[in-house]
Amino acid sequence: MATINDVCKAAGVSKATVSRVLNNSPQVKEVTRNAVLSVMKELGYQPNTLAQALATNTSNSIGLVLPEFQSNYFGSVLHHAGQAALKAGKKLLVIRSKNSAEGERESVETIANQRCDAILLYSRHLSESELVELQQKIAQPLVILNRQLSAESLSSFGLEQTQLATLAMDHLLQLGHKKIACITSPLNSETGRLRLEAYKHQLNAANVSVNKHWIVEGDNSLEGGYKGAQILLQTSEKFSAIFACNDDMAIGAIRALHDHGLRVPQDVSVIGIDNEPAAAYAIPSLSTVSLPIVRLTQDATALALAQANKQGHLISHQSYHGELVARESTQDIRVRSQDI
Repeated sequence: MATINDVCKAAGVSKATVSRVLNNSPQVKEVTRNAVLSVMKELGYQPNTLAQALATNTSNSIGLVLPEFQSNYFGSVLHHAGQAALKAGKKLLVIRSKNSAEGERESVETIANQRCDAILLYSRHLSESELVELQQKIAQPLVILNRQLSAESLSSFGLEQTQLATLAMDHLLQLGHKKIACITSPLNSETGRLRLEAYKHQLNAANVSVNKHWIVEGDNSLEGGYKGAQILLQTSEKFSAIFACNDDMAIGAIRALHDHGLRVPQDVSVIGIDNEPAAAYAIPSLSTVSLPIVRLTQDATALALAQANKQGHLISHQSYHGELVARESTQDIRVRSQDI
């Protein structure tokens, strides 16, 4: 394995010059920098990242904490955060919080001990005060995804959850649906609670009573949507539409309706939230609310990178709106009555 001495000899420069190249120092001429980098590549030289971290008081890496890895949604967050870090010449350290408050806390503390320079946390469960307390425990700046916060010590990049659910519900109401069931996201998360509140609010605003038998808690999975729809189908009162609080549950619900002999949208309309790639290719294609998750991730990662580079005390609070994508899975209920 090549050493720094080998690089110095081949490039004809001192250790100090090689060190300045590794640390991106502006004191090095561009022609010298290119020559040293070329030799490193030719020799296959791998710098000692721990030594660099100790010398510069930086690790040249940022952290990312996600609730889970398996969905397309979190795959997108991971991909775009990773691309931004790579472009900036940083490493991305990733850890899973196991979708719990304690998991979020432990994951942040664990990744903070890896000497990364900033941490992105996709938070579902910790309260704002708990997040502030967590920030006080670690040296690295925390950037919170999926939440709308106001704390001066934290940055946050969150989706307007009420607006997202309101868009979905208004679409169904405008199509003439009154008997609307809901398969919620987990209600131990702020996202789940806010989307359910919006569901109830829009029904009340339309002078429609909330039927507690038409509300089933899901788990954001295909299976959860399937089981949720099965529970709804066991109620004595018929519904004309289902608002599933994410696309996976909506697709699972469509399968359950199909297995029960019901057609979508002719018998029951279904809408979700996320606009995952599968939504456009499902049969029928899924009406949904598209989320600007790519822009949110890129904006949040850009701030984390700026903080990692110690470009001042940067705090930002950003919120993002969704857009309705109407497809085949929803239909005006009055069209149905005309077909009978």
